[in-house]
Amino acid sequence: MNERIDYLREKANKLPLTPGVYQMKDRGGKIIYIGKAKALKNRVTSYFRAIESHNAKTYRLVQNIYDFDFIVTPTELDALVLEASLIKLHSPKYNILLKDDKGYNYIKISGDEYPRITYALQKDDKDAEYIGPYTSGYTVKQAVEEANKLFMLPICNRKFPRDFKKERPCLNYHIGRCMGVCNGRISQDEYRKRVNQAISFIKNGSKKSIERLTKEMEEYAENLEFEKAAELRDRIAAIQKAELTQRIYFFKATDCDIIAAAVNMGICSVAVVKYRDGRLIDKENFFIGEESDSSQTREDFLVEYYSNKAEMPKEIYLDSEIENKELLESYFSGKYNHKVAITVPKRGEGLTQTILAKSNAEEYLSLRVGRTAKEISALEDLKNILGLPKTPETIESYDISNMGEETRVAGMVVFKNGRPFKQGYKKFNIKYVEGIDDYACMQEVIERRIQRYLDGDESFSPLPDLILLDGGKGHVAAVKQVLDRMGVEVNLYGLVKDDKHRTRAIAKEGGEIQVNANKNVFALLTRIQDEVHRFSINFQRKQHKKKQYEMELTRIKGIGEAKAMALLKEFKTKKAMKEATAQQLASAAKLNKEVAEELYLFIQETF
Repeated sequence: MNERIDYLREKANKLPLTPGVYQMKDRGGKIIYIGKAKALKNRVTSYFRAIESHNAKTYRLVQNIYDFDFIVTPTELDALVLEASLIKLHSPKYNILLKDDKGYNYIKISGDEYPRITYALQKDDKDAEYIGPYTSGYTVKQAVEEANKLFMLPICNRKFPRDFKKERPCLNYHIGRCMGVCNGRISQDEYRKRVNQAISFIKNGSKKSIERLTKEMEEYAENLEFEKAAELRDRIAAIQKAELTQRIYFFKATDCDIIAAAVNMGICSVAVVKYRDGRLIDKENFFIGEESDSSQTREDFLVEYYSNKAEMPKEIYLDSEIENKELLESYFSGKYNHKVAITVPKRGEGLTQTILAKSNAEEYLSLRVGRTAKEISALEDLKNILGLPKTPETIESYDISNMGEETRVAGMVVFKNGRPFKQGYKKFNIKYVEGIDDYACMQEVIERRIQRYLDGDESFSPLPDLILLDGGKGHVAAVKQVLDRMGVEVNLYGLVKDDKHRTRAIAKEGGEIQVNANKNVFALLTRIQDEVHRFSINFQRKQHKKKQYEMELTRIKGIGEAKAMALLKEFKTKKAMKEATAQQLASAAKLNKEVAEELYLFIQETF
């Protein structure tokens, strides 16, 4: 625990309720975090309240804060501008410091007499021309392959004009994928013109290429050069066909960036998909630490990502709403001298492209954290469906199982980052509830679990991000009373089953939320509900067997419930008890010699 928390909390409470920038410093006076605030007092004091509830990144930050400074600004926009400038100047440890997940890629146009268009990782040829850099190798390879195919450029290893007519044309020539330079019938000027058309296609996209080629085609037709006009007509048709068959690489929004994020295990993966002139030209992926909420994560990323860019598109598509959208739009519009719109698409092609960007973020994150993209997507979607402030990393689920009043138990299972965490599973015997009352039993179990946490039991720490009860809104309302009475805030919902004992919906106070439409969320919740039911049923069966053993043992004169329980605790199973000697039985339950021998004979004959 930070020993200066009381000092920091007291200092923060004296801050004004005005916009400004705050700078967190370590013991050596080095700035380790810079943030902006609409109201300095409210924002800064939040770091020093309920410290245990902070996510891992914020918790580490708070533990290293020795002091802080602040600068009051006239408006929140001024605070945003100043924050971006100071982050760029100081590069604080706990701010988002963007590092792409890979190196750069280039499109290379060789300096030969008959230039080739290829993919390159480095600019290592002083005679060549390079387009780039790009961060997505896949995008670069796709663009090179597409340009060579559409403009029928050679991709073989022959060198021209050295290899004119030395060999027969390859298969690509015969299937219309290459113009057949090796025949020696293509002039250097004509070839270079074709290469320039391909370069224009790569740089400007299909729309402008079609416009330019159409104009050339019409000029040839007017000059009665019908063969050349027909050749351009076929090339235009090929480009248009490629457009239709590769819709994923085109978007009606001319210039835009699409940004989406995925979170798991405290790591946030952000994908930036770039479209220019309606064509996908690049994709970048970044890994950053998860912020306190998704809005803050995205806002901080936008400021840091675009602070060093020479230009910015007019449209930004996001996968999730942010709190300060208008503020950021104003900031970027002023910085780049043109209007910038930030949009969260709800339908149509914009939503389709945003989902695609999010899939990219999930796939990269799945490789990093060892989870599947479906698992990551399920937790993200669950957060959105329930309106949670952050992706639920730890989920606890509870189920009551009973066989009459004699055997009443509860099971608690834990899922971490979408998978069972069996070290965290807990079993409860119902101790205080009389009769069959599921609501009261659930209240007892949750109260005992929370009390163990409040008492400092590390095996019950920390509290989960989400509690799911096996039951409907009645169970949720009953347990909510317990949480309120104990002063604990945990996201609480129920899992509702249909008449075939399958997960149907999520219960909340006052209603239900249907989840059948989202396959990933439905699969996750079904798995959780099945697991907690399995765990509690198995525990209930074991306890019921113990009760039966206990009843059998108490048939021996001199053995009551306490001694029977001592024997069961020591030997666990009938087999172990049958293999024990009379002396071992006597020692386990403190029996005299006569009772131990009688018990030994009873076990050998009965078990």
